[in-house]
Amino acid sequence: MKNSKFVIDKLARLFEQGLISSKDIANELITILKSKRDEIVFKMKLTSKDEFEILSKRVENLEKKIVQLKNQKKRKTK
Repeated sequence: MKNSKFVIDKLARLFEQGLISSKDIANELITILKSKRDEIVFKMKLTSKDEFEILSKRVENLEKKIVQLKNQKKRKTK
């Protein structure tokens, strides 16, 4: 409820300021939503993009090792 009230207030301000062009309204709405998203992400203390990329590379390496170990196990059983 609080977030929807925030967005409605921002839209009301836009109309008051006379932004009639749909592109201007769309751009302003997108910037408002992005700023709210950034606030939420900051509050949740999520990882940064760089940290995420590093972690995903680590997971990929581990998955490759698992596949290699499975292949080695199959070869030994034959």
